[in-house]
Amino acid sequence: MPQAVRSVSVTTRPTSGNRRSVAETSTHGSGPPPDAPPGPRTGHPQEARPDPPPCPLSGPGVPAGPPPRPPAGSPPGPPTARTRLPGDVRAPSAARRFVRSVLAGWNAHAKVTDDATLLVSELVTNAVVHAGTSVDLECRIDAARGGDGGNLVVEVTDHHPARQFRARPCRRSADREGAAQAGHAGHGLRLLAELAETWGTAYRRTDKTVWFHLPTSPAAGPAAPAGPLSEQTLLGDLGVAEVLAPGAGSAPPGRRLGDHGHPRALSFLAEASELLSGQFDEDTVASLATQLAVPRLADWCAVWLDADSAPGAIRPAPRLSRVWHARESRVEPLRLALQRTPPALPAAGCAVPWPYGPDGPALACRLVAGRSGLGTLLLGRTGTAAMAGDVVSLTEDFARRVAQALASARRYTHQATISSILQRGLLPRGVARIPGVDRAVVYEPRGDASAGGDFYDVFTAGRGRWCFVLGDVCGSGPEAAVTTGLVRPWLRLLGKEGYGVGEVLDRLNRMLADETAEAEPGAAPRFLSLLYGELVPHGAGGGARCTLASAGHPLPLLLRPDGSVRAAAGPQMLLGVVEDVGYRAETFDLAPGDTLLCVTDGVTERKCGHRLFDDGDGLATALAGCAGLSAQDVAARIRRTVHGFSPTPPDDDLALLVLRAE
Repeated sequence: MPQAVRSVSVTTRPTSGNRRSVAETSTHGSGPPPDAPPGPRTGHPQEARPDPPPCPLSGPGVPAGPPPRPPAGSPPGPPTARTRLPGDVRAPSAARRFVRSVLAGWNAHAKVTDDATLLVSELVTNAVVHAGTSVDLECRIDAARGGDGGNLVVEVTDHHPARQFRARPCRRSADREGAAQAGHAGHGLRLLAELAETWGTAYRRTDKTVWFHLPTSPAAGPAAPAGPLSEQTLLGDLGVAEVLAPGAGSAPPGRRLGDHGHPRALSFLAEASELLSGQFDEDTVASLATQLAVPRLADWCAVWLDADSAPGAIRPAPRLSRVWHARESRVEPLRLALQRTPPALPAAGCAVPWPYGPDGPALACRLVAGRSGLGTLLLGRTGTAAMAGDVVSLTEDFARRVAQALASARRYTHQATISSILQRGLLPRGVARIPGVDRAVVYEPRGDASAGGDFYDVFTAGRGRWCFVLGDVCGSGPEAAVTTGLVRPWLRLLGKEGYGVGEVLDRLNRMLADETAEAEPGAAPRFLSLLYGELVPHGAGGGARCTLASAGHPLPLLLRPDGSVRAAAGPQMLLGVVEDVGYRAETFDLAPGDTLLCVTDGVTERKCGHRLFDDGDGLATALAGCAGLSAQDVAARIRRTVHGFSPTPPDDDLALLVLRAE
């Protein structure tokens, strides 16, 4: 008795049209298949298997299936070739070699050979992965079908029992086979649907056979369209190529993006915009771009960045900023290869093919923001012949986002550079050395700024005089920086012109009042607290004569060698508040061993809860413990004490100047 066939699914293509619908008919139970694979095989391990009975299915669009082979002893039939393949990783390559060799001997058309090799490779791979048994492969020509050229019939049989039809269903997707199926489920059927004329599957108790028909003459296949292929057609062909040879480092199926309108593609673009926006370094943008593109858009990616040069200047060659590959071991070889061949593209934002390597297509896309070219994005895939139109469109959209992020990062870098240069200009290039006087400066602007509202200076005024300054502009931001930029040069000019300490403050006060009067309506007034003084060294005897004045500033403290501390000047009016104010200076000797400490309110008003650092003469107490220390050590100890007063970072600029007579 013939063995009962458990299940059959048969699929066929209509004979006209470029993209044709697929009709499927399937039956489950004990009925025989409409297109059962042949039964007895002479000299084959399964020759005892009888042919199934005739299929009860009939009707238009349902093929009769592969014809049964003639019984043993009949006259020679059409050309037939069989082989048995091992159930391991060697099987797919052996199957491809076998098919090519057989079809070459039969003088098959190159397209038929390629399609058959492609399908056999996929089906044998599936048989090895899912069945784990040896695989029987048979090829033959059925001259009774397929028109003048006949049909190539190929059968792939594994020897795993048909477990799908046990009484209790097998939960394959949740067991060990689920992992294998998760990444490549449905690829075999997709390939069959793309290439085969007719195909089907037959289950038996001890094995399963998948078969397909290919017309031996390409003319018998689907007619090519008269006009250019549509974008959807190209995309479909790309999907087949990706299934066949995705490359070792490619994205798993389901992660590769293609359809520009697909929600995953839109989500990818939204994610790219979110990650790239707010980046202030162009190399960071390039690094994020390559890692976003791989593996979802490509198998490897590189970004070149153009140098930022002045208009009309000769632009240096672009530099290769970042390279990324789905397999990290290939990153450095790829970098070396790309460095030898930098892209040369027109200044346009569209993607163009760029030949690189034998593994697959590459797209180069200029990164353009506005009218400025910022660099080049290069994407490559392995295992495909071309990139579909939707992939190209998605790449261009992604490149626009990368270009905008690069432009923002470059603008920020440019502005930060200008700001840093201007801020450094607010500070002295160096601190003048004073004979017989040791000096130390601590200057810590709030946040990441190079300069803040506090400023300092120590400079020579000529004729054996040295001047020192410690000031604090009321306010913050650009307005405070403007005031600082005005005041420090004025002080240097007035001091070198020979004006005394009191006269310098008087003139500076009037200048600030004039600036406020000439300012635009609504502009903030320019107030300034300042400690200004001059030193005249005594010479061989050591020490110096010190003259200073404090205008609205924390009072300077004088530390004697015995540890006693006193204020070295009295309080006076803030500069810029009242125009007609006369400032007075105080003079004293800075004897050897004496230390003069000048600070800003960032020190005295350092907060810890409701307490300030200088509550209860906290600064004087801290200074008293510094007797006998050098100027550098005094500055370091006071700074450490101020920082340790509160666990939170300082919320104001911190500046202090220490002068110690030797």
